[in-house]
Amino acid sequence: MDNSVSRFMDLRALQASPLHTDPFDYIVVPNFVSGAALSDVNRDYPQVPGAGSYPPSELSVGGAFATLLAALDGADFAAAMSQKFGIDLSSYPTMFTVRGYCRLGDGRIHPDSESKIITVLLYLNDEWRDSGGRLRLLRSAEDLEDYAAEVPPHGGTLLAFRRCDHSWHGHEPFEGQRRAIQMNWVTNDGIVRREQRRHRVSALAKRLNPFS
Repeated sequence: MDNSVSRFMDLRALQASPLHTDPFDYIVVPNFVSGAALSDVNRDYPQVPGAGSYPPSELSVGGAFATLLAALDGADFAAAMSQKFGIDLSSYPTMFTVRGYCRLGDGRIHPDSESKIITVLLYLNDEWRDSGGRLRLLRSAEDLEDYAAEVPPHGGTLLAFRRCDHSWHGHEPFEGQRRAIQMNWVTNDGIVRREQRRHRVSALAKRLNPFS
């Protein structure tokens, strides 16, 4: 792996992290991005004009943040995730969105769409102290208190899970800055094109009313 990319992610920590199966397959990797790399990425984090998800193409992406995206979209990360989840991801397309802010209405329980194979969330905040905004991996679609794990969105923490019909997740309400990159391996390129179009239209609307 290129050293300019490898400094942005700790693949050894990912490989050493256990694969949990309750209530569905997931891993949590604290400090996947850490130290100077985390500081550099946060320095270059793009200005996100409001709440919701934005494709990188709709933001001014550069510097260390762009290098991190390239690392996540690279063969080494795909190979490590393939080994961890026991699925060859090399033939599946990827899709990225970026978040900067959370609304009180965000975090409702959902399992992710059927077109997603693996969901990766990489948090890029300071140390998280608020009780809200901590993603819970749930055993049901009805009870936010019935969770197997709660993941604070500390800076550099990576959470990844295999999407299935019961991959329920959500969080307690929070309003304010909450930075995260979401990456998905999806079933086909048509999904990427459709979702990117949808997010572009949504991004335009959000620029007119950023926190709606």
